[in-house]
Amino acid sequence: MNSRILFVALALISGCSTLSFDRPKETSHTILDVADTRAGQAMADWETAHKRESGFYPLSGGMDALGVRLRLAEMAEKSIDLQYFLMKNDTAGAVLTQALLNAADRGVRIRFLLDDIFTSAPDRTFLLMDQHPNIEVRLFNPISRSGFGGLNYLGDFKQANRRMHNKSFTVDNSFSVVGGRNIADEYFQLKQDSVFLDFDMLLLGPVVREISESFDEYWNHERALPIEYVAKNRKDETLEEVLEEISGQLEDIYTEVYSGALESKLLQDLIAGRRSLYVGNARVLVDKPDKLINKISREQMHLANDLREVILSTEKEIFIITPYYVPGDAGVDLVRQLEERGVRVVIVTNSLASNNHVPVHGAYSRYRKKVLQVGVEVYEARVNAARQIVGNEDGPDNLTMHTKAFVIDGRYLFFGSLNVDPRSIEINAEMGVLIDSAELVGGMVAGAEERLAAIFYKVILNEDNKLEWHGVIDGQPVVKTKEPDTSFFKRFSAWFLKIVPESQL
Repeated sequence: MNSRILFVALALISGCSTLSFDRPKETSHTILDVADTRAGQAMADWETAHKRESGFYPLSGGMDALGVRLRLAEMAEKSIDLQYFLMKNDTAGAVLTQALLNAADRGVRIRFLLDDIFTSAPDRTFLLMDQHPNIEVRLFNPISRSGFGGLNYLGDFKQANRRMHNKSFTVDNSFSVVGGRNIADEYFQLKQDSVFLDFDMLLLGPVVREISESFDEYWNHERALPIEYVAKNRKDETLEEVLEEISGQLEDIYTEVYSGALESKLLQDLIAGRRSLYVGNARVLVDKPDKLINKISREQMHLANDLREVILSTEKEIFIITPYYVPGDAGVDLVRQLEERGVRVVIVTNSLASNNHVPVHGAYSRYRKKVLQVGVEVYEARVNAARQIVGNEDGPDNLTMHTKAFVIDGRYLFFGSLNVDPRSIEINAEMGVLIDSAELVGGMVAGAEERLAAIFYKVILNEDNKLEWHGVIDGQPVVKTKEPDTSFFKRFSAWFLKIVPESQL
C-alpha cells in the first residue's frame, strides 16, 4: 500500500505544470519627465532646498499608511509603480484597486508587480485591471495555473520557493512609500479583532530615484511575466461590464475607507504644514532579482551583506526589531561580536502568543538562551496589549508585531521588508532604505524604554538558567515562568514544529 501511495504521489508531481519564462513582453522604464506634475514640482523644490538629501516621515499607524497611499494615488499625474509580496481579496485590496482604476482613468500609467504565492486576490481581478489601457500587471516568478497549484509548487520547488518580498509604492518618480506592509486589511487597521504593529516611511527626494531604478530592474526581469501569460480568463467579460456590475459596491467601500483614512491627524498635519518632513541622507539597500534564479550563496545576498557592514559599524547601541527572529549560529556570533565591543544590543520580536507563524517561534526558541547568555536584551510582544495601544477597553484582543527595522546609535535607521531569518536573508529577494538622521532616529529612541515596558515582556535568564518573562500589566509588575498567554497545545505545537527545516523559515 505504501509503495502505491508513493507511486501515485510521484506520478502527480511529475505531471505538474511549469511556466515558460521565455515570452515576449515590452520593456518599460520609469517616466523621468515629471517636472510638470505636482509631485515632480515638489521634488524639484525639495532638491533646490536640500541638494542631495532626502525627506522622510514615519508611518506607524495603519490608517496613516493607507491614507498616504490613497492621497499619493489621487495626486499622481503620470505614473504609479507598485511592487508587493501579497494582496488579499479584502477591503484593502478593493480600495487599492479602485484607487488605481481612478488614476488610470485620468491617464496615469500603472505598473503593478506582484508576487503571487500568498496573494489571495483572484486572478480575475488582475486580469480585468490589466484590460485597462493604462494598467499593466505582472507576476514575479509565478506558479502555473494549470492542474493543481500545490503540486506545481512542489514539483518545481527549487525555483518556486524563491520569492520576491519587496514592497514599494512610487508616484511620478518623486514620492514613495517603503516598509513592511502588504496590501491586506490587517496592515491598515481595517480588522476589528487584532492590531498589527507595522512600519512604513513616506519618502521624497533623490532616494526615490534609487527605488525607481530597482523597480525597473525587477519589472523588466525575465521572471516578471505579464498576467495574461499566467492566468486564464475563463469568462468572456470586459472591464467595462464588470465595473458596471460592481462599481457601486466598490465605490462605496472606497469612499468609506478613503474618508476615514483622510481623517488621520498625521495626513492632515502634513498637508497643512503643521509637520515637516525630516531631512537626511538615504540610500536603498536591495537584492538583485537574479538572486532568485541563482544558486544560494553569500555573494547573492546583497542586502544582507550591505546591512551587516552597517551593523558592525555600530558604536554604542542597536535595536533590532523583527517579527521573526531566527538568527542561526552566524547571527548569534554577530551579536556576540557587538556585545564584546561594549555595544548594547536589544532584540524586539514576537512572543509565541503574538507570533502569526508558530514554526518560526519554534526555531527562534533554539537561539533565545544563546543570545541572552552573550548579554543581549530580548523583548517579546505582549499579545494582550492590543487594547492598550488603541486606547479602548472594548478594542481588539490580539497584538502581532510586524515591524522590520534596525535603529543604530540614535542616528541610523534601516527599514523595509527584511526579516531576520534564513528565508529573508538567503532565499527571498528583499529591499529597504537606510537613513542617516539624528533628528528622526533620536526622537524614535527617546522614550523607547517606556514603550517597551508598556507593551512587551522583557525575557531574562534567572539564577537557575531558566527563562522568565517580566512585564507590567495595569501598572503592576508581572513575572511569567513559561511562554506567556499560551495554551499547552500552542507550546507543544511550537516544540513539535521544530521539525520544519530552519532554512525554510
